[in-house]
Formats: sequence, C-alpha cells, structure tokens
Amino acid sequence: MTFYSSPPPLAPPVGRLAPTPSGYLHLGNAVNFVLTWLLVRQKGGQLHLRIDDLDRARLRRPYVENIFRVIDWLQLDYDHGPAGPDDFLRHYSQLLHLPTYNAALRRLAQRPGLLAASHRSRTSGPGAAAAPVALDTPGVAWRAQVPLGTIVTWTDGWQGAPQVPLGAAMPDFVVRKKDAVAAYQLASVVDDLRLGTTLIVRGLDLLPSTAAQLWLAAQLPEMQNFRAARVRFFHHDLLTDAAGHKLSKSTQAGADRGVLEMPSGPRTVYAAVARLLALPPAAAESPATLLAALGCRLSNDA
Repeated sequence: MTFYSSPPPLAPPVGRLAPTPSGYLHLGNAVNFVLTWLLVRQKGGQLHLRIDDLDRARLRRPYVENIFRVIDWLQLDYDHGPAGPDDFLRHYSQLLHLPTYNAALRRLAQRPGLLAASHRSRTSGPGAAAAPVALDTPGVAWRAQVPLGTIVTWTDGWQGAPQVPLGAAMPDFVVRKKDAVAAYQLASVVDDLRLGTTLIVRGLDLLPSTAAQLWLAAQLPEMQNFRAARVRFFHHDLLTDAAGHKLSKSTQAGADRGVLEMPSGPRTVYAAVARLLALPPAAAESPATLLAALGCRLSNDA
C-alpha cells in the first residue's frame, strides 16, 4: 500500500478503535484494529477504544465481550477507554452522550434547508418520493439535504486525493433515526471531536461516510475541528471471503463466532496487515514485529 504525503500533525496522533457490537468481529475488523494501532504507535500517539452502541436493536452482550477478547487475542493495547464489558456499559456507552448529540441536532435543525424529515425507510432507496413533514413530527427520520453536484475531496494517507460525489452517492443521509436517536454519521463526528481524534483508519467502502462526515462537520462552527486539515484519514483496501464478497457481520451464519475461530490464530491477521502495507512476510509474527518493519519502511521512504 502506497503512503501519500499530507501535512504532518502538529502533535502525536490521537486514534481510535471504533467497533460496533452488532455481531462477532471478523477478519476485516481485526485488520483495521491492527492497522490503526500501528499508525498510532508508530508516531507515539494515543489510542482510544470507542464502542459505538447506539444501534440497540442489534446489540448483544456476547458481541461486546467479543470486542475485548479480540483486542487481547491480537495483543493490542489502548490508552483510554473501558476495561471490560461492565465498565463500558456503565461509564462509556454512547447513551451517556445523548444530550451532546441532541444539542448538535438542534443546531443543525436551525440551519434553513439543511435537514428534512421523512417517514421513508433506508430500504426505500435515495430519492424515493415522500410527502414533506415537519421536523417535530413523531416517528420521522431527519435527513441531511446534500446539494446536487456536491463533491468532497481530501488528502488520504493511502488513497491519494479521493473525490466523492456526495450529492449523488448520499444525497439525503440520516442524521437522526426514527426513534429520535442520533444516527451514525452525526454521532461519529461528535464522538471524534469529544475524543480529539486526529487519525482515522477505515475500509475503502467507507469513503462516502468520510465524505458525509466532513461535509456535515462543515455545517456548524463548533465542528470545524473535524476537517481534513486537522484529521488524517487512511482508507485501506477491503478483505473478501472465498467468494470475493466483502466481509460483513450482517452476513454471518448463526454458528459463526468471527475471527477468534480462525485455526491459524492471530498470525493470519498479521499476515493480512503485512500484505496491505507491503511489509516482508517475516514481519507477520506479532504487532511488535509489524511495528518495527513499518518503522524501517517509513525511514527508508523518507
């Protein structure tokens, strides 16, 4: 994977692991964890564990427990965040930050024409016809209204300068769900601002989400720190299954317990990371050997 130059941060980076407890973590999730850990540790930064649990319908305690088991299995550490499932649910759940999300939603709602209310479900597809309703109507979702032709671009650590046609890809993404709870795009920006995040590692499929969040943050002065000039983004290539399909928790079979069931152990994850970063196969022994090899490579590239 090629590293592209972008303005260096003024301080060591602040990164985060941000899993959603909606299923058992798969190989792609584990690879993202290791990539994030490597980039943060290579620059002497701070790493948060932030578990995104606003989707209460799919949350299960075994999924929360699995997050901590995978982190231990991968031999990773983090600097801030819950010590375990009980600590998370009591002190770190996103439910504790609902007032902050709601304050941001109220500010967005004050911007004329920025949001629209809709009864439409996300399975209806963008642009589906729906009668306009007031934002204070019970049981409606709030959708951001992205102007047609809007293109969002930034310097990405691995993808050069992607240009996302947000007005076509996500013209009316949800910022508040029908249950009146903040949706992922808004909550993620608010959480990253709260944590002081300056480094984000995501899969290539989340380029539109990054574009949506950058555009959304630009709408409010208090969100201006979430911008490409301050936050460095790294979008990595996706891992696929034997049939070439993107790995997803939503397609797991009932007996699938995720990456922890891999017979070869965490070295499969380390090997996948080494391939993505074009590191020597011998580096795929542990996070420490990957970190050493990455440091050597970046020194040689400088």
